Amino acid sequence: MDELKPWLKLIMQRRGRLWLGALLLALTLFSAVGLLALSGWFITATGVTALLWAAGQRVMFDVYMPGGGIRFFALTRTVARYFERVFNHNTVLSLLADLRGRHFAALAALDGATLSRLRAAQWLNRLTADIDTLDTLYLRLLAPPLVALLGIVLVCGLIAVFHLSLAGLIGAVLLALLLALTLGMALLGLHYSARRVEQLDGLRVLAVEQLQGLAELTAAGTLALHRQQLLAGSQQMVDDQLALQGRIAFGQALATLGIMGAVMVGLFGAIQAYIAGLLSGPVMVMIPLALMALSEGFAGLPAAFAQFGGTRTAARRLNQQTAMSTALVDPDHPATPPVELTLHWQNVGVRYAGLQQLNLTLSQGERLAIVGPSGCGKSTLAALAVRLIDPDSGRLIAGGALSDGTSLGGTPLGGTPLDQLSLSQWRAQVGYLTQQTELLHDSIAANLLLAKPSATDEQLWQVLEMVDLSELVSALPAGINTWIGESGKQLSGGEGRRLALARVLLKDAPLVVLDEPFSGLDAATRERVSKRLEPWLANRTALFLGHDAVLLPRADRVIALTGL
Repeated sequence: MDELKPWLKLIMQRRGRLWLGALLLALTLFSAVGLLALSGWFITATGVTALLWAAGQRVMFDVYMPGGGIRFFALTRTVARYFERVFNHNTVLSLLADLRGRHFAALAALDGATLSRLRAAQWLNRLTADIDTLDTLYLRLLAPPLVALLGIVLVCGLIAVFHLSLAGLIGAVLLALLLALTLGMALLGLHYSARRVEQLDGLRVLAVEQLQGLAELTAAGTLALHRQQLLAGSQQMVDDQLALQGRIAFGQALATLGIMGAVMVGLFGAIQAYIAGLLSGPVMVMIPLALMALSEGFAGLPAAFAQFGGTRTAARRLNQQTAMSTALVDPDHPATPPVELTLHWQNVGVRYAGLQQLNLTLSQGERLAIVGPSGCGKSTLAALAVRLIDPDSGRLIAGGALSDGTSLGGTPLGGTPLDQLSLSQWRAQVGYLTQQTELLHDSIAANLLLAKPSATDEQLWQVLEMVDLSELVSALPAGINTWIGESGKQLSGGEGRRLALARVLLKDAPLVVLDEPFSGLDAATRERVSKRLEPWLANRTALFLGHDAVLLPRADRVIALTGL
């Protein structure tokens, strides 16, 4: 249960809504009990009264009070059920948003090297399927058994008013049933539900890898083998799911038989009490009907607790991820950011990128272009500059000047190592256009405002003009409020690239890192955008990365990475 504690603690931050939702659940069950019990009592009492009248006896019987009670319970049950469904599902959706927000915040703080420990499909599965599994914590594992227990107390308390020993016997039967449907079902389905969660994770990874690597698998002649593994895993999960459903069906049958058993115990006990003159006829009928109404509170328990193993497994995996710590240490007492944005790579080495003993300086106000083939480490230089990763050896220093006045060697005089600066403060001074265009399923304005939430519409149009998009956007029916689809699919590749570039321009950072900024642009558009960038780039420190200097903005200095 320890793996559930962090998530229970997060869920309990909304304890007010949770208690209200549980109250609505309880009110629904109590109304069902009241409706069925009072209806049984009323029908029987009416029949007995009619028989007495037929026998010539004068008997007073008030039909209005119990009739009003029946209508009250019927209306209350309907209204409570409706509001319980709406309210509790809204609460669960809010809880899922909280869980995803907490988990995504933990992932966002990780560096690339730490994130690479798991495949992208696994991260996605954690954020979707695993967190969805945790919605059972409140709506299926916490509130329903509590409400069922309260239902037992209510019904047994009602019976105890008329027959204490019978109430005790029925209470023992119902408590044993509740224990079997919760703890018993959790143990019965523990293995299969836990393995199902693990299998789903593996199958999603296989499916995504097959789709992404279809060409490579075909070329290597291993596509059939990969497909066979996927189908075998799918069949195994189906078999386990069938086994789990069999156990759930057994649990549901047990719930039905258990409630019916309690009803029979109540019925025969009430009959014996009636014969002994301890109960009236209407009360004798009321007792089994009240017990029968409890089936509503017990019906969902087997399916919920059979999935308990999966819930624990999902929580354990999420805990392992949130426990990951970034390799990028944010200092407790960060140094003051340098006024001069000169950046020095001093004897920098990054093993996975093949960089060794790299010495390079980007001076204040300089535009430096780094060119080279794919995989030579250009993007690694950018990640180092933004401090998305730290070097395996050497260090990056901000500010200061080189002792020998060169741009490739020497020792920086003064300056501050990047790892001694606050991550947030340093990144606030850097505008970074990554190699891959990242756009959200939102409006053009919303995608731009990620860089500067306080920006005015006028500023948005200014940066759109700089990247030659203002005319296109103004022609759209909704203008800057036009939605661009998932990953910007409503835009062409070049348009999406320019929108991402406009977002960097809006940030207005003094240090700019542009990785292949003109990717997907034709020559004419590239020339127009490059000219419009010139005034904006003036007096800024800029690092351009690409395959060819011709495809980059004008640079003061061009270095081929293979020559370093």
